[in-house]
Amino acid sequence: MSGGKPKDPKVRDKAAVMNWIRRNSPTREELLASRFVKPFAHRVAHSHLWRFTRTSVPRGTALGLFVGIFFLIPGVQILGVALLALPVRANIPIGAAMTFLSNPVTTPFIILGSVWLGDWLFGLQANSATFSAMIEHGASAGEWVRWTFSDAAPAMLAGLLVISIAAAAIGYIFAAIFWDNWIRLRWRRKLARARDQRHESSTSDTAAS
Repeated sequence: MSGGKPKDPKVRDKAAVMNWIRRNSPTREELLASRFVKPFAHRVAHSHLWRFTRTSVPRGTALGLFVGIFFLIPGVQILGVALLALPVRANIPIGAAMTFLSNPVTTPFIILGSVWLGDWLFGLQANSATFSAMIEHGASAGEWVRWTFSDAAPAMLAGLLVISIAAAAIGYIFAAIFWDNWIRLRWRRKLARARDQRHESSTSDTAAS
């Protein structure tokens, strides 16, 4: 058995989140090489857009959630994060990772929720039941395009806007809390290691004397 101390579950949970972000975040070189981003490489190459700070992480989270939900096209999502990160001074890797929360599995639920919300909030009278029927009978791409640009379009866009703004606000708050706790945990671990090293050093000095 190892004599080391068991890791704090909170540390493990936060480390798992950070590992997920690293896996799903493009590196600076990968993003700059993207055909979508390459024409705007000079705008996204600034080093401060790639730093993980107390302000850039929550902003990157909010930006990624807003762009990822409101713009459901993968190429447009990454490009949108890259271009909007500079004016809002957001972290690009965090923003890019957050766009992956809207994916082929979650997108149908986002669209259906947006249409329903647009109907409920603004009375746009889109037929959200048609959406479920189209999923059940496996509608073709042409049918989806016609449905999107029918009466459902205003409701979907209005609902997407509300959901993306709400998700961005909630994500910002949670990211700020998470990042503060993550930094505190890292400092505690560093201080604990420093104390252990001092203790080991004093113990060895005592034994030697």
